[in-house]
Amino acid sequence: MSVSCPAAFVAAPASGQGKTTITAAIARYHRNRGLRVRVFKTGPDFLDPMILEQASGHPVDPLHLWMVGEAACKAKLYAAAQEADLILVEGSMGLFDGDPSGADLAVRFGLPVLALIDASGMAQTFGAVVHGLATYRSDLSLTGVIANRTGSARHGQMLAESMPEGVHFYGAVPRNEALSVPDRHLGLVQAGEIDDLDARLQAAAEAIAEAGVTELPAAVTFEPEPMPAIEPRLEGTRIAIARDAAFAFTYPGNLDLLRAMGAELEFFSPVAGDRLPDVDAVWLPGGYPELHLDALEANTGLKEDLAQHQLGGRPLLAECGGFLYLLDELTDRDGHRASMAGVIPGRACLEARLQGLGLQSAPLPEGELRGHTFHHTHAEVDREPLVHCIRARDGGTASEAIYRDGRLTAGYLHAYFPSNPEAVAALFLSD
Repeated sequence: MSVSCPAAFVAAPASGQGKTTITAAIARYHRNRGLRVRVFKTGPDFLDPMILEQASGHPVDPLHLWMVGEAACKAKLYAAAQEADLILVEGSMGLFDGDPSGADLAVRFGLPVLALIDASGMAQTFGAVVHGLATYRSDLSLTGVIANRTGSARHGQMLAESMPEGVHFYGAVPRNEALSVPDRHLGLVQAGEIDDLDARLQAAAEAIAEAGVTELPAAVTFEPEPMPAIEPRLEGTRIAIARDAAFAFTYPGNLDLLRAMGAELEFFSPVAGDRLPDVDAVWLPGGYPELHLDALEANTGLKEDLAQHQLGGRPLLAECGGFLYLLDELTDRDGHRASMAGVIPGRACLEARLQGLGLQSAPLPEGELRGHTFHHTHAEVDREPLVHCIRARDGGTASEAIYRDGRLTAGYLHAYFPSNPEAVAALFLSD
């Protein structure tokens, strides 16, 4: 049975327009009104969803036609519509960027587009940008626009007067640096590191209310999508998962899948000095180990535990930051070097420029796993790769290396586990 719910796809002409701040502000405003708000993020991302989760009060899943899959995206939206009063989907980059793009997702599920445009340094040209976004694809429904970072009430009025016919001007949000979220080399700072984040979200919600951006979008009808049952392949398997400021990049769907397959999850903090729990398998996800070199170096007990775990032939999956932690040493951008776990022979250094970015799949012996890479470190590993990841965007050229030693699997790829549950089960099952 179909179900309807007000919904909008929050998009922009480019990155850096303020999508996360405004999406979070809208979510918090309507949450404050007592509405149940569900937010999704388009494509691979760990940092924006942390902000959006605190704004909405609910975990934020990715939606992407390639990485997540069309059927799973449809099922997630339908499930959200059954319990929510408002659904927001934050886009990534520009509305038409990527293949598949955010526009492709919006069109596929009939989501009306709410465009956010940074209007600083712009007057009547604002209307021309809106016209381009509205007419570039005839199958796209752009129903509203928010002007962001305006300089004055008169500025906002000029922008409203420049609007083309058929597109609603929701309002103008004045420039206010106090509402912005700080960033670093991989994007936004993690939500848990921003002491006044809740106050910023409250202020942002008040700012959009003052700007008049308070209308609910039109209702969208969502259809059910039956998904295959998850087999309890990991029943009774105990998996230790690193989780702290250095290892925080986990999709909610990855954890949900492991639990659905019957795994018992035990979280531990390498930064806090925790030893490895008594488990069958280990997952070291990505994060910011380069910001916690001294604490990680000092945790010699965990290094010994991981070495013994790997030598004992038990499963160990390390992704990006987790992969860096297993190397012999890691160097930050200032040249500070620290010894890491030494399970994988090699070293890595944080570079000034981005070293890897994009959607990729790993053709593992267990099956293909889809995901993405995004890192500023360069690693030199004294071992031949098991396989190389395949880029999704350019016809399948080889990219990031995946390394294997016994039951250890490591590399820069952040895998989206639901893309292949059987492969994930095989990676974590003990022999």
